[in-house]
Amino acid sequence: MQVEFHFDFGSPNAYLTHRVIPAIEARTGARFRYVPVLLGGVFKATGNRSPAEAFAGIRNKPDYERLETERFVRRHRIEGFVRNPFFPVNTLQLMRGATAAEIDGGLERYVNAMFHHMWEAPKKLDEPDVLRDALTASGLDAASVMARAQDPVVKAKLIANTDMSVARGAFGSPTFFVGDAIYFGKDRLRDVEEAILGVAQ
Repeated sequence: MQVEFHFDFGSPNAYLTHRVIPAIEARTGARFRYVPVLLGGVFKATGNRSPAEAFAGIRNKPDYERLETERFVRRHRIEGFVRNPFFPVNTLQLMRGATAAEIDGGLERYVNAMFHHMWEAPKKLDEPDVLRDALTASGLDAASVMARAQDPVVKAKLIANTDMSVARGAFGSPTFFVGDAIYFGKDRLRDVEEAILGVAQ
């Protein structure tokens, strides 16, 4: 059984999902595979837009979405979540860095660092100097990470991840696959967990 989490650091819901995944892993014994994708590429390929953009002109909808986020945070006892005042942040370099870390075997550490600097101690991470300082503060080799993000192999892998995600049905982040079954959004985590348990039995 394979359980996948297709994510982009620019999605607050992907961050909130990331905070809940360890509890699901502990309860089910499953291990989520983190798959970096470029959300902008997913949107372009599917004609989708971010919720902030899509719902901006709809009365009451943005307020309700904020309410649901607050409920999710309380339900899962998530501490430290801060809305990024620089949102939206261009995540191209961040996701290339994640792809390099996926290739090189250091993805978990990189993911924890970037989610922290995006949604716990929020920064404008699409500015190179800010990103460099954030990487260094997290004990990562900033020069190496930023150089790897320019590697053609890394760039091609992120494109391949994104294209694969869309081909399997993704249209945003967070997206989950349990085997071949697709689930979208942080509010589908209970369904994801039930699917894991169903497959495991």
